Amino acid sequence: MEKKIRKPIQNRILVIQILLMGCICLLGVRSFEVQIFKARDLTQKAEIGYSKNLTIKGERGQILDRNLNKLGSNIDAPTITADPALIMDPARTAEALSEILKIKPSALKEKLSRKRRFVVVAKKISPSQAKQILALNVQGIYLENDSKRFYPNRNLAAQVIGFTGENDSGLEGLEFKYNGILEGDIIKIKVKKDGAGRVLDINKKQRAELKGNSIILTIDKKIQFLSEQTLEQTVKAHRAISGMALVMKPSTGELLAIAHYPGFNPNSFAAFDRDTYRNRAITDAFEPGSVMKVFTVAAALEKGFTPKSIFFCENGEYRIGRFTIHDTHPSEWLTLNQIIKFSSNIGSAKISETIGKKALHDYLTNFGFGLKTGMGCPGETNGRLLPHKKWSNIDAGAISFGQGLSASAIQVISGISAIANDGLLMKPMLIKKIISNTGSEIQLFQPTPLRQVVSPKTAHQVKRMMNMVVQEDGTGTKAAMEGYAVCGKTSTAQKAGKKKNGYEKNKYIAAFAGFAPQENPELAILVVIDEPKEQHYGSEVAAPAFKSIMAQSFNYLNIAPEKTKSMIAAVIKGEKN
Repeated sequence: MEKKIRKPIQNRILVIQILLMGCICLLGVRSFEVQIFKARDLTQKAEIGYSKNLTIKGERGQILDRNLNKLGSNIDAPTITADPALIMDPARTAEALSEILKIKPSALKEKLSRKRRFVVVAKKISPSQAKQILALNVQGIYLENDSKRFYPNRNLAAQVIGFTGENDSGLEGLEFKYNGILEGDIIKIKVKKDGAGRVLDINKKQRAELKGNSIILTIDKKIQFLSEQTLEQTVKAHRAISGMALVMKPSTGELLAIAHYPGFNPNSFAAFDRDTYRNRAITDAFEPGSVMKVFTVAAALEKGFTPKSIFFCENGEYRIGRFTIHDTHPSEWLTLNQIIKFSSNIGSAKISETIGKKALHDYLTNFGFGLKTGMGCPGETNGRLLPHKKWSNIDAGAISFGQGLSASAIQVISGISAIANDGLLMKPMLIKKIISNTGSEIQLFQPTPLRQVVSPKTAHQVKRMMNMVVQEDGTGTKAAMEGYAVCGKTSTAQKAGKKKNGYEKNKYIAAFAGFAPQENPELAILVVIDEPKEQHYGSEVAAPAFKSIMAQSFNYLNIAPEKTKSMIAAVIKGEKN
């Protein structure tokens, strides 16, 4: 009996053993197939599920002033992404995100309901928004590291620096001109994800290596600020349309400030009129007016005249063909010294007639008028200086005192700086260095002499004349500074008509250009005010602004007062007492 019972049990065990052995064999075969024949395919599928291909763009390089203060840099601006498959309640999540991101809930709900595993919810949000979204702790919502361009000084030098668009490519100014240098490199990499689809690792070192190069400017943040502040006060006080102020080191051509008013905030450039984006000191040409008399007199000195050479100035009214030239201060006879000091139009026209059209044209061209400076800013104008063979007699006379030609502010300040620099014209300089993302020097820019326009002797003679302008009875007394010998020239130019020949009635450009100290000029400054109301003379509008910028800049740079003759006399007198 027992044998009968035991036999079926043994049969069942045997069957089970056979089945188990079969399963083990099948598993072995399957395992062999998976590990040997299908290993590559399955590995690729696993990588697809647990890794992600990312295109990474390095941060944009910085724009720095001469003292390495940041003018254009980057700040953290995370991008919000989502995995719709993991979001349980798209409508509720959209409502929560809408309050933080200020995006319509309907638009967010549509994104979060897509039949995809990855969507971009919002690009480059603020750090505070990112913090609020993290606090929601919503499954399927992720933050990816990103950055955006930021201008920490807002309006400061905005027209020079420019700005970038949404993809961080330069759209205006130096951001546009040097986009290829500033822009970070782009690579595609594969990163790991966790089970929820979140990125686990991005090589930070690799991201840092992709950062673009940085540019160090000649601009001095402090002098730029002082110039912009003074310019704003001047434009508002005289209810003018706009203004410009440039500060240059005559010996090197370095620009320490290029100021404009009105300005704009490049962090929110879309809120401003496009006309305010323009670096008008480079792109716009205007009739410079009486500042040009400096260059006309310099040409006369080079042609053999002396500071005491005299010209008959027709008692304030001189007819050339059917045109009549007038002087604000009528005079009979004036020396070259006095033509500059009293700003005589007729005296300048008589000089032009004496030295000839070709000579005047040649010297103006050598000073840089009618030519681009090549300083590296987009949209630079040539100005307008016709060939001398196309000049009529009245053209030659008008050009000698700054009408009938046009020039950019950068051309005018460069020409004035050449006088300050013993007659040597320097190339205007805005970029000092280009450095790599590791701080190593890629390119160093050196001051570049262009040509000796006039002799040092002529330059010194013109300096003395320009110093007389700011002394008693001169037209620029409001530019005089205690303790410094200032050299300058006023200008009040009637504006040329835009759509017709002739000039606009009661519309003027008031300007003052000069430098100090006289013997070893440290700074040259040009102030241009467009359409000041009521007072419109350069002596009343632009000269005080020139003085303010120069005085504040000297104080900042610790440029000590000169030991002038009057100061020495005062010291000697004090010792005797």
